[in-house]
Amino acid sequence: MPIDVIAALAGAGANPAIAAAMAGRAELMAASQANYQAVIAPDDPGGLSYAERLALACRIATLNGDAGLAAHYRAGLGDDLAGIADPAAAAPADPRLAAMLRHVDLVTRRPREATRADIAALAAAGLATADIVRLSQVIAFVNYQLRVIAGLRLIGSAA
Repeated sequence: MPIDVIAALAGAGANPAIAAAMAGRAELMAASQANYQAVIAPDDPGGLSYAERLALACRIATLNGDAGLAAHYRAGLGDDLAGIADPAAAAPADPRLAAMLRHVDLVTRRPREATRADIAALAAAGLATADIVRLSQVIAFVNYQLRVIAGLRLIGSAA
């Protein structure tokens, strides 16, 4: 079975309060792990490769200041996509990747500002509708994952 990233990064193994909180929400935690598999490492990645998913997830974690989650995603990356994982790196020349990064940054930093025009920009850059959905799933899941980990860490720090 793949590593339970939320449990590992929240510190469930070392903190009984976190472990108890997770056990009390076992169905939610199981669903979160299943979503990790479906969103980050699906059997059929479509037009959004596994490496791109890892790089984008790393970027989202970095934008949110979670070095542990960023390191988890960075560990699976090769050098070819490491640059897109880094928000401080220059924008890629590839219009498809550049559009994805703009969208990831926008939705992660300022989700209220995202509009239909931003979705249209993804399509104009060559993303198929199904891949726009896949990209949205990565953004949503990793931001969810970050919030769950942060919440569990707070539970652990209060214990």
